[in-house]
Amino acid sequence: MAQPFDFFGGFKLTLQHLVRPRVTNSYPKVKRPKQPRQHGRHVLSRYEDGMEKCIGCELCAGACPVNCIYVRGLDNPPDHPVSPGERYGYVYEINYLRCIHCDLCVEACPPQAITESKMFEFSFTNRSDAIYTKAELLVDDQGFPQRLPWEDWREGEAEMTGGWMRATSPAGDASFEGVVQWTGDLGAGVRAPEGGQSENRDDEATGSKQIRNVFARHLNPIDVPLDQRGLQGLMRNARERMPRRRRGEK
Repeated sequence: MAQPFDFFGGFKLTLQHLVRPRVTNSYPKVKRPKQPRQHGRHVLSRYEDGMEKCIGCELCAGACPVNCIYVRGLDNPPDHPVSPGERYGYVYEINYLRCIHCDLCVEACPPQAITESKMFEFSFTNRSDAIYTKAELLVDDQGFPQRLPWEDWREGEAEMTGGWMRATSPAGDASFEGVVQWTGDLGAGVRAPEGGQSENRDDEATGSKQIRNVFARHLNPIDVPLDQRGLQGLMRNARERMPRRRRGEK
């Protein structure tokens, strides 16, 4: 049975959030920095010498659970090869009306040709624009993704698109965590490896952020890391808000 003062207890959660830090931005004027492993629209990478990585093996199309990828391979011309292999991707299409960004195509690709950018803010005015062709997916001569009119690219979102890490370690072996497992990409070079859940990780090199560290104030007290509680946590947050020069960093 409800008590007489339970009505005022309903405002408790609202009053608690009034004093918590704001986590929203004025979107789309302000966009949050995307995580290094953000799943966005795909790109086809090139080697550092400019040759295409795709060999037209069609494994990405076979691994796609929604059949949104269509690939046709052709033999490389002897006088002007497109890829280092015997074949190359002559036709490559992705239907984004079907794609669910599961990244199984990235996992299946042997030469690591298809990766995902951080771009997910794109919309279409007709259905044909949703089918990206090879000309739209292949990176340019500097290694950056093609920027189409209906995509909302911002500064920094096209950097390090290539060399996107696979989601899992080979055969699930944790000993491969923290080890570079991909080739260099045009414009991106070789990206620092990301660690999984083991201690073999360098978040400073990859730009990754632990959720428990970023949103510590919004966790339950029992879930907050020990180094972020009480006076020690306040001092740590103050150091992070200080300019890098004042902290003695370059």
